[in-house]
Amino acid sequence: MRASKRDLELAEELVEREREAAIARASAELNQPGSKTCRDCGGPIEPKRRAALPSARTCIECATAVRPFFAGNGGSHD
Repeated sequence: MRASKRDLELAEELVEREREAAIARASAELNQPGSKTCRDCGGPIEPKRRAALPSARTCIECATAVRPFFAGNGGSHD
């Protein structure tokens, strides 16, 4: 079954609304007081780190501590 032009338009609208909602959630999360606090140790995330990586959820000490683990697995801590 082939999708109609209207079906494709509706799907694109849905994707765009979901994208906008995800951006709004992420933006709100970044502005919450807890976003300045490391999720691992509870210490502060330094302003320089937040400026360089606004999405950071850990302080540099915690991020550095797990970096060797993730370096071999292709993952990321933040």
